[in-house]
Amino acid sequence: MKRAGFTLIELLVVIAIIAILAAILFPVFAQAKAAAKKTACISNLSQIGKGNLLYMGDYDDLFPFAVDPIDAAQPQIWNAYPQFQALIPNMPFLHEAVQPYIKSLELFRCPSDDGTNVLDDRPFIPFDNHPTMHTVYKTSYFFRTEIAFKQLSQTGLQNPSETNFLFDAAGHWHGAAPAMIASIGEPQFSTNLRKFRYNCLFGDMHVKSLNSDQLQQAWNTEL
Repeated sequence: MKRAGFTLIELLVVIAIIAILAAILFPVFAQAKAAAKKTACISNLSQIGKGNLLYMGDYDDLFPFAVDPIDAAQPQIWNAYPQFQALIPNMPFLHEAVQPYIKSLELFRCPSDDGTNVLDDRPFIPFDNHPTMHTVYKTSYFFRTEIAFKQLSQTGLQNPSETNFLFDAAGHWHGAAPAMIASIGEPQFSTNLRKFRYNCLFGDMHVKSLNSDQLQQAWNTEL
């Protein structure tokens, strides 16, 4: 008896169907993976917030006296404020300051962290960190150092629920555009920023995902 088999046409049809299914499913899997990383990042920031509250409970409600990685790497950012700039060399990073109050320093690693090239909103300022920012600084997050410079308390903030405290160092980690590079042109720069997302821990320790405009609004909130 002759054994039946697939014809070439049938094999090509099956391969085409598999290719179509793969094209449909792979983006879905990628989106699900990205969403899981974003959720894990939000959870990290929430737990860091709880650790900061414990720290503040021991230090008269004061936020940690700590510095941000970009300020430590580029202290000239504070040239206009020499009294603040002079403090930077003697300030620990936030994760170092609150370490006794955090169950694991891995909380400071965003799962989507794949490094940075420049500052998102100021691509003329180099900030090259690879393979990840966490690898270089042991944190994936920026800290609003001005809060520490002014030695503010949580109750001393004018609008704690609207003031950014700790947030993703790069918007492409959770966004829909590639990382900023130093040579980026203004149109592409604007387009990328509109597609960026940042997980942000606020002064009252709630966490929210923001677009670039919302993060800038938080920056503009007076302390």
